[in-house]
Amino acid sequence: MNMISMNLVTLLYLVASVCFIQALKGLSSPSSARMGNTFGMAGMAIAVATTIALIFKLQEQFASGHAGLGFPLVMLGVVVGGAVGAYAAKKVEMTKMPELVAAMHSLIGLAAVCIAVAAVSEPWAFNIAERGGALPFGNRLELFIGTFVGAVTFSGSVIAFGKLSGKYKFRLFQGAPVRFGGQHILNLVIAIAIIVLGLVFCFSDGAAPAWTPFAIMAALAFVLGVLIIIPIGGADMPVVVSMLNSYSGWAAAGIGFSLNNSMLIIAGSLVGSSGAILSYIMCKAMNRSFFNVILGGFGGEAVVANGGAQEQRPVKSGSAEDAAFILQNAESVIIVPGYGLAVARAQHSVKELVDKLTEHGVTVRYAIHPVAGRMPGHMNVLLAEAEVPYDQVAEMEDINGEFGQTDVVLVLGANDVVNPAAKDPKSAIAGMPILEAYKAKSIIVNKRSMASGYAGLDNDLFYMPNTMMVFGDAKKVIESMVKAVE
Repeated sequence: MNMISMNLVTLLYLVASVCFIQALKGLSSPSSARMGNTFGMAGMAIAVATTIALIFKLQEQFASGHAGLGFPLVMLGVVVGGAVGAYAAKKVEMTKMPELVAAMHSLIGLAAVCIAVAAVSEPWAFNIAERGGALPFGNRLELFIGTFVGAVTFSGSVIAFGKLSGKYKFRLFQGAPVRFGGQHILNLVIAIAIIVLGLVFCFSDGAAPAWTPFAIMAALAFVLGVLIIIPIGGADMPVVVSMLNSYSGWAAAGIGFSLNNSMLIIAGSLVGSSGAILSYIMCKAMNRSFFNVILGGFGGEAVVANGGAQEQRPVKSGSAEDAAFILQNAESVIIVPGYGLAVARAQHSVKELVDKLTEHGVTVRYAIHPVAGRMPGHMNVLLAEAEVPYDQVAEMEDINGEFGQTDVVLVLGANDVVNPAAKDPKSAIAGMPILEAYKAKSIIVNKRSMASGYAGLDNDLFYMPNTMMVFGDAKKVIESMVKAVE
């Protein structure tokens, strides 16, 4: 008895795909993000349920020996994977989100490789070829590309996870770039070898797959994934993670073409294209080259340019009470949240401070840089968690023109995104769009220390005559400000 017809499978996969498209649309705005998540969960539930029903159908069609293990194995994967995913989502902190995303992308890449191995081994089970027949050339090419991209995504994402985590002493997992002589030549040689082996696999004749070139090609792809990520510094990993996200989508789409699975094709294409667009946005916001990211050379120039000791200059510092007095007597205030705010989990304290200032007649807005924090949308999510009204939050291009008419700018843990050095053609971050906080009448900067940001550059904003530094943990400093305003 067929539990589900192929026409119904196609229809349900189409419905799931529409849900995924609506999810992406919803996630484009904080006000509709909750609805976007709901669409995403609904689409995935439909896709998983349809796939399970399809497995029943295939077991009836290919009932023999181990085929009966299909459903129990799938259910085991659903239970274990769902439990791990639920636990990770519940426990992960927002500051650790990029490394969680990297870990998830690695699994997508590995899944693509495993599916490709199964399809090459038993193509008849995937309706690719007759039992005992040879894989068609088109399917071999798709499986080669899917395996290559999936393997690079897996190993590259593992390295990115280690660099973002910073918990491991293994050299490859440390934030500093790993470079050696002839590195680019080696990468090129491996890439050429992968292409040659892939073509050998694609053009092999006979029913038996060419396992040797396929296996060597896959192994080299795993190695290449490591080699193209290790020369990139940990500070640039969020952009790399976004690019690996795109790779994982294209790997899934490639496997989808081989399996004639419309769900994989559509979902993979959505992930691939959205990841590529996000990477482009992040590169543009940091004045980087998109193609350097693709080629694994991202961040190399900045490391060289940022070397050398920083100049020691005097700064004007004050207390939280001094800052509260300045804020309370201002007419307009712009708050620039950064990674330091996220680490201190100070968003609720900031919301309380803003409420107190608003009661005193102060107009307060938040300015968000596209790459503030560790990933795009990081600051928006933190502020939404504290129930900050959406109309108080403005993106860089919408608020940059208002800094010149603002009484006070309060910078919380941000660094490179407010560094006026970006206006200097000789600077390593020259041309990088920044929040023009330096134009305000008064500037208050809260940081733990004078340490440089991701770019490794000293920040001229800290030494301006209208800037006051308030050192300390963001949450404790803001709480002291709240008490002083009261």
